[in-house]
Amino acid sequence: MAGGRRVRAWFGRSLRVRLALFASIAMLLLNIAVGAFVLHGIRDQLVDIQAQDMSSRAVSVLPMIKDNRLPQVLEYDALDGVQVVDPSGRPVTSTLNLVGLPRQTTAIPQDGQANAVAELCGLSGFPGECKIVTAITAYQPDGDWIIYTFDQTLPWYVGPQVILSQAALAAALVALTWFVVWRATTRTLAPVSAITKQLAELTTFVGGMRVPVPQSDDEIAALAETANRTLERLETAMREKEQAVERQRRFAADASHDLRSPITAMRAQMEDARLHPDEADWIEVSDEVLASLDRLQAIVTDLLVLTRLDAGAPSRREPVELAELVAREVVRPRAKQVVTDLRPEVVVMGDRLQLARLLTNLMDNADRHADSRITVTVREEDGQAVLEVLDDGEGIAPEHREVVFERFARLDTARNRDVGGSGLGLPIAREIAAAHGGTLTVEDSERGARFVFRAPLQDG
Repeated sequence: MAGGRRVRAWFGRSLRVRLALFASIAMLLLNIAVGAFVLHGIRDQLVDIQAQDMSSRAVSVLPMIKDNRLPQVLEYDALDGVQVVDPSGRPVTSTLNLVGLPRQTTAIPQDGQANAVAELCGLSGFPGECKIVTAITAYQPDGDWIIYTFDQTLPWYVGPQVILSQAALAAALVALTWFVVWRATTRTLAPVSAITKQLAELTTFVGGMRVPVPQSDDEIAALAETANRTLERLETAMREKEQAVERQRRFAADASHDLRSPITAMRAQMEDARLHPDEADWIEVSDEVLASLDRLQAIVTDLLVLTRLDAGAPSRREPVELAELVAREVVRPRAKQVVTDLRPEVVVMGDRLQLARLLTNLMDNADRHADSRITVTVREEDGQAVLEVLDDGEGIAPEHREVVFERFARLDTARNRDVGGSGLGLPIAREIAAAHGGTLTVEDSERGARFVFRAPLQDG
């Protein structure tokens, strides 16, 4: 039982074995069919030759019939029997083994036939046997005489030599088929084995690992190229995953730091006030604690907003005219002068509250970094809506223009000035831009930082 399972498992796993086996079985069946056809043809030819020989032997009886000198017993050792029937159908003479027996057959010749050949069974003179029977008609004045000759039939396999040669030929062709198919599949599947071996070595993913691509232009080469593209995508995904994990780790560390800072400040203020309760200015202490609480609340609120954006929370989409949105926002008092250049009828499909949050975050950031003025522009450019916020501060170096969109990221030169931010305003603004199918980038400007939001215009 165990051996049978091993054989079945081996046959099931080996494509080469299955293909060679199926091809060999097909060749064997083809040989059987062709061999049967060939044997049938050979046998028919031999039967014809045998019938001609039997008929030629029967011809010697014709002169005896014509001269009316038929003996009572015919002697034909080369045949199994001879029987002569007169026009009335009565046996007149025969070989010794058929003496006294009735007419052996009326199946041949048929009407209009002079000579005939047939293989007949159930003859009274040959019980349990089949014989080749020939019939020759001798035309006489008193009627038609018939000379029947009987001989052994050939077996279906004709003879041992013929069947053995057929078997040997079939065995040789089956063996040749097995060898050719095995070699062909081995060569064809060699690249697959190499690919399998290479993939099996990927117990731990190593960047840059690729499988060999054969020189042939076939399905296996396509498989190898597909495997390499898959490995490349896997490598990219692994790299992105590692980067995402690293960003998440930094985010958690920075979030802990930024949350700890106001909490630490509040604790220090309260402990200092409790150590000297008579000297403490409790109004001032409460203002400082409230300021820390405001900062803490701002960080938690921004974290909740980011969480909803990351989760793809559904938002209400409606036509929003950016000029109107900016006009409502700039009425809020700010420390710096706000200058606007608003083109009307620049409309996008989006969530009005989220877009207002994007604008507020950009203006809050500009308000903290500008020297004296903030410029807000709305226009249409290349089939897109463009919202631009420009300050006249120190600006952002090109190598830091992506860093500012990382969560809790602050540039070293801006840390002392950016005390009012949570470190999440710009990341939230970029997430909102992406949620609206747009982009938010820092672009070149003569002075200050220039943040540009681009989004598709409303259809129609």
